[in-house]
Amino acid sequence: MVVANQKGGVGKTTSTVNLAASLALHGARVLVIDLDPQGNASTALGIDHHAEVPSIYDVLVEGKPLSDVVQPVREVEGLFCAPATIDLAGAEIELVSLVARESRLHKAISAYEQPLDYIFIDCPPSLGLLTVNALVAGAEVVIPIQCEYYALEGLGQLLRNVELVKGHLNPKLHVSTILLTMYDGRTRLASQVAEEVRGHFGKEVLRTNIPRSVRISEAPSYGQTVLTYDPSSSGALSYLEAAREIALRGARKQQEQHMVEGTQ
Repeated sequence: MVVANQKGGVGKTTSTVNLAASLALHGARVLVIDLDPQGNASTALGIDHHAEVPSIYDVLVEGKPLSDVVQPVREVEGLFCAPATIDLAGAEIELVSLVARESRLHKAISAYEQPLDYIFIDCPPSLGLLTVNALVAGAEVVIPIQCEYYALEGLGQLLRNVELVKGHLNPKLHVSTILLTMYDGRTRLASQVAEEVRGHFGKEVLRTNIPRSVRISEAPSYGQTVLTYDPSSSGALSYLEAAREIALRGARKQQEQHMVEGTQ
């Protein structure tokens, strides 16, 4: 699942790590790939990511196996992370001259042999080669949208890029999930934006909204997700519910696929 939105500050990294932790806490084996040079997902999962640490940069640019850089997350059993280091900031430029530059992440994931139920790829807030690598490697796109003014601005470009990648490089790619973040039920604006997004995207929008929450914001500074930092907070409960929706949707899709295969 590729978590993408080229707008910054919409809750991409927060949603990536908290959805991943929620699924792992329910017994799934989940890998988070941090593709953002800022390395915020790595920080939130308590993973060391200073310059000397083997990272996703080595996988993309040097061709290192993904298994060499994946680390287990100490706080959550079944959760793993391929960290990002600051080296990744130069990867956009270095990738330009490499063979099959758009599909290097896809190749690395295909060669990864550990059993996994979910892979979440946290994208940088841009539509460059790192995000394209994520879109080529992924099957589904998750778009967090903050419930604020200009929420849908710039989304057209992301959706066009998804269609381009689908048409040329990855036919199975599709936008499967829209997640409303930073929802403040006390404001009319939040409910207006939620209504607009639901009208625009329909059934892709999860029923669960992620509220504005101090606990969600505080957790990364302790190297934790909100699930371990404050499990009973509204933020933690909302992410657990959103993850449950995602898991149920996935199970339903698999059932439908088996039925289709059975009738063929």
